[in-house]
Formats: sequence, structure tokens, C-alpha cells
Amino acid sequence: MQQSLKERLIYTLQEKTVDRAPCLSVTQTGTVELMDIAGAAWPEAHLDPEKMAALALAGHKIAGLEAVRYPYCLTVLAEAMGCSVRMGTKDIPPSVLTHPYSIGPEHLSFPEDLLHKGRIPTVLKATEILEDRIRKDTENEVPLIAGMEGPVTVLTHLAEVKNCLIWTIRKPEYFNAFMEICTDICIEYANALFDYGADVISMPDGGIIGSKMIPPSILENSIKPFYKRLCKKVKGPKILHICGDIKSSLKTLSECGFDAISIEEKVSIKAAKEAIGDRSRLIGNVSPSRTLLFGTPDAVKAEAKQCLSDGVDILAPGCGIAPWTPLANIRTLVDARNEWYDEKN
Repeated sequence: MQQSLKERLIYTLQEKTVDRAPCLSVTQTGTVELMDIAGAAWPEAHLDPEKMAALALAGHKIAGLEAVRYPYCLTVLAEAMGCSVRMGTKDIPPSVLTHPYSIGPEHLSFPEDLLHKGRIPTVLKATEILEDRIRKDTENEVPLIAGMEGPVTVLTHLAEVKNCLIWTIRKPEYFNAFMEICTDICIEYANALFDYGADVISMPDGGIIGSKMIPPSILENSIKPFYKRLCKKVKGPKILHICGDIKSSLKTLSECGFDAISIEEKVSIKAAKEAIGDRSRLIGNVSPSRTLLFGTPDAVKAEAKQCLSDGVDILAPGCGIAPWTPLANIRTLVDARNEWYDEKN
């Protein structure tokens, strides 16, 4: 019996047998072509729950990806915690402008009304809209993937990267104090997303991990314990995405409790599989720039098939899809996956 798209993803995350690897994106999916087709463009789609939902659905219905993934930036929690955010343009995502806690954590506290701040209500409403529309699609149940910042990203937005790096060496108590509250913020928000209908949480995080600007001891002693607490407290499937060459960090990250880890093309799939063992599923890692943005459908097909041959559990772009990525290249991902299984059989 053929599995639904939702079953295929959830079973993969649970290490159950599936008929074929899911083909989707756990990172941002908004492109200019999809915005034009859906009538839902940035920056409005960051602010209006109906447009946010419409653009997210287009990633599945028009581009063919086997999940609905939203929103399209990593600034929602930062804004809710007091950062000023530039909302960007049709092809430029939002970015953080100010870092209100750059001098330290003394005045940082967990806001009791977190879920009512900034754009959090917008994302929760979009979740509700998407869950309702997907539920009505009885022929093909589609998984709903909610993206959100992880605690390291929230920390770097609140305090700025350079301060975080200095504190890991000179004031580790500052770093740990931030991680404590930022982790609690992420837990609260993630569980709210599940309450509103999300099936899976995708958490891009840890740019400073992927950049290798911190020593392994910081990952082991000052990040891993908070990741483990987050994984224990969040009440649904969790995916971690980290950019950069994280090969040397994968074993530690796979011990935190994430159901899957998403990697970019800088990391060898075979090396990553060896590092994480059976502790987590592996997602990736078709190049979003070299191949999806600038390549041809044939190049996309070749790289996607290689990812599957190397043993990836979920076929996906290695990072967020660039806004000017051709729609034809995104559609080719599923075609490549299907061809690979046909050739294999």
C-alpha cells in the first residue's frame, strides 16, 4: 500500500520502513516564481498569515515538494524579544538590525506573553490555516513543517555574534545564561507550533558551529546540554539544520536527541552517515546555489541521484532555496527521486 506523504516523512524520522525517501525542503521555500503564481510575495508574506500560508502551499502544489514548509526567515523570535528587523524585499529576506542585549544578560528574562509578541501570532495563525487546508486534502495527506530559529541563533541575534564568541572564552557564564533563556523561548514557541497543527519542527541554528569559530568544548559543554533539554521538552519531531562543514560536530549533535539533522553540500553524506550512526536521520544535500539556482535540470537530477546513492534518508536542498531559483529545477528533485527508485528496481 502506498504511503501518504505525511506517513512517509514521519516513518522516516521514526526509522520505520518507507516505500521511498521523502523529497522536500526543511529550509525556506519561497521563490519569486512561486510568489507570482500564488499572489503572495515577500515582504507581505512575512506579515500576513493568509499570504504566508498561500506561499507555503505553493511549494507543495506548484513546485511539487512533498511537504509544506513555512515561514521564510529566521527573525521571528529575535523580533519578539526586542530586535529591530528590516523586512527585506521580494527577493531579500528579513534581517536583524539591532542587538538589544549586546552588553550582557542582566536584563534578559523570559517574557510571559511571548506568544503574543511580534510576528509569532502571525505564524501561529498561518499554522492554523495550513493545518485546516491540508486536513481537507483527503487524497494526499501532506506534512506541515514549521521552521524556527534555534537557541544559538536567537542568542546571536540578541547579543551579536562577536560578543557571543568573546563570551565563550572570557565570560562563559554570560553565554550559558543566554542559552538558558533562549532555549526556554524555543521550547515554548515550538510547542505552540505543534499545538496549532505543525507536524514537524525544523530548526536552522548554530551558524557559529558551522563556521568553526568555537572550539569543540563549547559545543559539548555549553550547547549540547541545552539542545538535549530542548529535544526532551519539545513534544514532536525535531529537525536540526546547521550550515557549513559540520562533519567534526556531527557525532556530538547526533547525541542531542534530534530526529534528523540537515546538512549542506560541504559535508559528505557518506562521512555524515558514519558520524551519526543510527542516532539520527540524515537530510540533504543538493546544492541550493551551484545546482538549484545556477544549474540545469539535468545537473539537479544528477546531484539528487548521487545523494540518494550515498545514503541520504530525506532528499532536500542543502540550505534555504534562493528566491530566484528556477521552478523547473525544484520540480526536478521529485522527478530525480522517482527515477532513482525506478532504476534501482
